[in-house]
Amino acid sequence: MTKVELAKNRKPLNIIKFLKEDHKIYVSRTDRSLLNRRKRYRLIDLFSGAGGMTLGFSERSGHLFSPIWANDFNEYCVLTYNANFGNHCILGDINEIINSNDFSIAQADVVIGGPPCQGFSLLNKNREGDPRKQLWRPFLDIVERSKAQVFVMENVPQLLGSYEHGEIMGVAEKMGFKVWGDILCAADYGVPQNRKRAFIVGSKSIDPRLFFPPRKTHYDPLKFPAPPRYLDDQIGEYMPHPEKWKTVRDAIGDLPVPIGTEIRDEPPPLDLHFGRSPTPQSLERYKSIPKEGMNRFDLYKKAPDLTPSCWIRKRTGGTDLFGRLWWDRPSFTIRTEFFKPEKGRYLHPAQHRPITHREAARLQSFADNFIFIGPKIEIARQIGNAVPPLLAARVADVVYLLLTQA
Repeated sequence: MTKVELAKNRKPLNIIKFLKEDHKIYVSRTDRSLLNRRKRYRLIDLFSGAGGMTLGFSERSGHLFSPIWANDFNEYCVLTYNANFGNHCILGDINEIINSNDFSIAQADVVIGGPPCQGFSLLNKNREGDPRKQLWRPFLDIVERSKAQVFVMENVPQLLGSYEHGEIMGVAEKMGFKVWGDILCAADYGVPQNRKRAFIVGSKSIDPRLFFPPRKTHYDPLKFPAPPRYLDDQIGEYMPHPEKWKTVRDAIGDLPVPIGTEIRDEPPPLDLHFGRSPTPQSLERYKSIPKEGMNRFDLYKKAPDLTPSCWIRKRTGGTDLFGRLWWDRPSFTIRTEFFKPEKGRYLHPAQHRPITHREAARLQSFADNFIFIGPKIEIARQIGNAVPPLLAARVADVVYLLLTQA
């Protein structure tokens, strides 16, 4: 059943009023007028990583939410989170923390987080029986202990429809939550990246399926020659006056050629704008596929002598491996090893090199003033594992309305 059909069948809730509020919050979020509102909801972020979701729910949403507690098991993630949001992210295994005798959690309005996704990822060949597929249990334990009225769980698209998805919904419904999930594309919300993630939203008051997913703010110009119109001038898939998808050029086109191979003692954005030292063979491979959109198959056609034998044997699949980005499209999914072209479509559109840490952070929609702490490998993991803040901000708009319209 579509959102419109659901709206027509649910008379007690004024869907038109909600969507008008939705638009009002989006506009006020972008012009910063929400900073003057007194009501801010208390936020807990679990499996927080660097804090991409917290950034979206706090600063990028117009400060609708105030983070009060967070947790991650990676020391550098905790240092990064605390450097940006205040010293309340706790280091440690979540199961050990909640099972300790002296553990107590403050009351919160909403709990967000992305339990490690490797247990569901198609890249994990041993995902069956992976214990990380059960980390939603301590997540919901914190939801219950904090008396949160809304929760948002983020993961890879493969979570939806899985056995664990059914378990999550069953346990959450027994806790008194109405639950709904969907897959969102980050590019539809202003992120210059074609990244898809699953979100499960639970609310104790209003059925989230009426309002989730959030209406799209951006559209694919290859799909729509003109901005898509919204249904009945009131209800639709898109916000009024959506913009075109943000592109790689929008995000990184102003950056100079990177210098060096290490984190630089320079102000942002140049601090994380460094390169690598490719081997002569790697550099020749880059030069053999100079045009936007080329990939390993083009390398084999143009320079078979430079093509690894494993790629020659594998004639199908993996079209993004050793691929070059397009200037005027969003990037492909930024993962933790974006600095290795053999791992995906990570070659710069014009220069013979993979993208830099700063370029990856911008493609994830992190502002240059966000502080990353750690060695370059750890910072790459923080960037690649993060929920794009702009995507999180649009989810935050829906959560805010679930809390205020109850």
